[in-house]
Amino acid sequence: MFKYLWMVTQDLFLAVTLTTLMHVLLSRLLGQKGRAIHGIALGVGVLASIALAAVKFNTKLIISSHWNHYIYAVILTLTVLILLLTVLFGRKENAKAKAGSMILCIAGSLLSATLIFYSLPGVLLYPFSFNTMGQGYFSSYYLVRMAGWLGALVLLFVYSRLLSRCALYIKPYGLTPAALNTGLLTFAVYCFGRFFVPWVNRAKWLGWPVKYTDAAYGWIGDWMMFTANYSMLFIWIMAGIAVLLAVLLFRQGTVIQEPYDNPAQLRKLKARNRHWRRVAVGVLICVALCAVIMMVVKTNDTKQVELSAPEAYTVDQEAGVILVPMENVSDGHLHRFEYKTEKNINVRWIVVKKPNSAAFGVGLDACEVCGNAGYFERSGQIICKRCDVVMNINTIGFKGGCNPIPMPYEVKDGNLVFRLSDIIAGEKEFR
Repeated sequence: MFKYLWMVTQDLFLAVTLTTLMHVLLSRLLGQKGRAIHGIALGVGVLASIALAAVKFNTKLIISSHWNHYIYAVILTLTVLILLLTVLFGRKENAKAKAGSMILCIAGSLLSATLIFYSLPGVLLYPFSFNTMGQGYFSSYYLVRMAGWLGALVLLFVYSRLLSRCALYIKPYGLTPAALNTGLLTFAVYCFGRFFVPWVNRAKWLGWPVKYTDAAYGWIGDWMMFTANYSMLFIWIMAGIAVLLAVLLFRQGTVIQEPYDNPAQLRKLKARNRHWRRVAVGVLICVALCAVIMMVVKTNDTKQVELSAPEAYTVDQEAGVILVPMENVSDGHLHRFEYKTEKNINVRWIVVKKPNSAAFGVGLDACEVCGNAGYFERSGQIICKRCDVVMNINTIGFKGGCNPIPMPYEVKDGNLVFRLSDIIAGEKEFR
């Protein structure tokens, strides 16, 4: 759940912010016509994203790094054009120049469609990569992940609606195009750095070194590495633009500058200001939630889980068995053991007592789906380290899904007895 919550938020935040500000700017310039043209462009971008996602899912025709190279070129070209047009026609006093305003509207709409086309296909494919453990689309495994995916989309939709109102209400008018241009410049800097990646990856025919980090690439290599290593910086700049607009609108809503003739007009102005402040607070809350998701949730979700240390046991070489006292593993928690074979391979296995039962769940610390990543215990649950799937403790010891690969054992004289031959047979899972 948390994985797709932060991934969708991170993937779409830039595009949502820029397209929202563009929508407001075009609405201010051309009214209903500007909204209609931009809305159609967004719809085309979504449909094109669905088509691209379908092609990527069903074929191997699309190589994302090469495909994005052309998208970056379009974004950079349109960004330069829009920056020039907003200087010439992006203010109310220049809105009478209908031809220039219409060109700006078309260029801005094309850019928004391109931004959607760039960022949305990967997000649309996420639900097809959910690990359902073979239980289908209506299993708890799938629905939990879908909840994170949908939750991020809902949050970004609410954020977009509130940000559009914020940009629409804020005064003076020039703040909206200024915010948009700053965001466009920020994204253009990122695109410019990523634009060279496919070229450098195919640089052999130019006689360049294979590694693009080599000093032979000079500032190009440095710029590429900067945009790769600090990609989140561009998102934080965009979030800062949204916060600044919200703060300015909130401040705008704390004073009444317009004249009024009677108490009724004053009450109306106060109600309007309250609405402005609520919109500003809403934007700030949405940005704060997105920040928490992209920092705290992402950090907790991606941090490396350390497996617990292997526990002690007794080896009976003559009988060819390993003995683990039952009293040491009967507390309902996960217990991990490890044996180094003659081939210098550490074979791990886990033991956990099943709830409300005298039986034990025993298996290798590996599964057929996720390999030897191992399992760990969190809040009384046994979880796969690689895919974060929660195991049903009662099914540990049975084949299937992400369950640990079963390993035979016996109960004798108060001990769990494991044959060394069975443990050595698990070497192939830990090579």
